[in-house]
Amino acid sequence: MKKMFLSSSFYDTSHFLKDFVGDNIEGKRVTFIPTASLVEEEVHYVDSAKTAFEELGMIVEIFEISKVDKYEAEEILRKNDFIYVSGGNTFFLLQELKRSEIDQLIIEQVGSGKLYIGESAGSIIMAPNIEYVKYMDEMSKAPHLETTMGLNLISSYPVPHFGHEYFCSMVDEIITNYNNKISLTPISNSQVILVRDDDIEIV
Repeated sequence: MKKMFLSSSFYDTSHFLKDFVGDNIEGKRVTFIPTASLVEEEVHYVDSAKTAFEELGMIVEIFEISKVDKYEAEEILRKNDFIYVSGGNTFFLLQELKRSEIDQLIIEQVGSGKLYIGESAGSIIMAPNIEYVKYMDEMSKAPHLETTMGLNLISSYPVPHFGHEYFCSMVDEIITNYNNKISLTPISNSQVILVRDDDIEIV
């Protein structure tokens, strides 16, 4: 079963994870990918997410994908229980996932039942295409990105940080320009999109 936990802010929604997994998560290992944050100035959410996993009793293995090859990535992704991808710049994240071919590894792992946990950019990349977030993220930070096609593991398009004061104008731009074109799914920092195969629930 394909299972994904897609959030705006993992720290604010981590308390939903245990029930969603439906099993004891203490001692489980998570591959923690902070790559999207590398080109951002504000990165507090990375430490917050790491803290949230540790508070759940989980073991965090930091895995920065721009510095490894596909074979090393495959070994790390296979051995750990969960995959987490942080927030940051969605275009840069997708660029590095495609460059390293780790996007295909993640698709394979999720398809085989491994739980994927996304935060902001890490949630957006699961959409069919990420072009719509150009009002939130700078495309110029991914100069080598050849296509904005996402991993396409969900049919909807997450819009994180809905209702957040800092992101309010950006979210409004996305909704104004794309609401009648694609299936947008706005979520606040306290909400999460739970995916079980083709079933999608917002809590």
